[in-house]
Amino acid sequence: MDRSHREQTINAIQQNIARNGHHVYVVASEDTPRFAYTIGVSESIGIELILAGAIFYMKDEILQIINNIAAELKTNHNQRVFEVAGLGSFTVRKVHDSWTGELLLGAFDYYHKRDILALQIVPDDAHRTVDVPDMSVQWNASTEPVWRWLKEPWSFPVPKGSTTATNLAALRGQRITEVMRWEADEWEMFAGAGPDVTKDDMRVVPLGTLMAADESLIPVMDLSKGEGLWRDPDLGSEWHPWNKGQHGTVQ
Repeated sequence: MDRSHREQTINAIQQNIARNGHHVYVVASEDTPRFAYTIGVSESIGIELILAGAIFYMKDEILQIINNIAAELKTNHNQRVFEVAGLGSFTVRKVHDSWTGELLLGAFDYYHKRDILALQIVPDDAHRTVDVPDMSVQWNASTEPVWRWLKEPWSFPVPKGSTTATNLAALRGQRITEVMRWEADEWEMFAGAGPDVTKDDMRVVPLGTLMAADESLIPVMDLSKGEGLWRDPDLGSEWHPWNKGQHGTVQ
């Protein structure tokens, strides 16, 4: 970041803290799940907030969740369970410093220190997706494989910035049954029938999110553009190639 851009960023943070009591950073990486964190909440209660993953929610909803919880915490520092109207129930838990050391870089830079404490905002079971880690314990690629590229080099034989359109069922851990590769770095992976996925149910995530969450997807790395695979939802079912139907549709 050049000096001019850095000064603009710091000014924006200062203005948001002065106006709202805190600033929210939303970070979208090419290989790790999206995450968001605050800068400025610690000036009131000595701790910042992180919402990691939770791709169930759109960006505006992420901001609403964080802002609501920050406001309630400033009123009651000991509160640990929160209801956000229309968006579900949330708990907060202390974040291990191995996670803050990787995610709170903007806060470290703003305050010129690294000993910043944080609380993780955790969605309830009905809204939890495979990209929500347990940040209360030390970062570990084996237990949180979706987040392994925070500290490890990209390991799949496809472009690092590859993305996939998918559905909430897949992101909640249901078995992916349909895969298509449309471009070198663009995929579709659905649990259930792709044509049945509605716009509201669809999300675009880093390819590594689903690949790391389910090792049985590894064979799809060998697909060429325009090729696809399908399988039954039963555990242990094998992949089969899509065939062109009589009317030119894949089936």
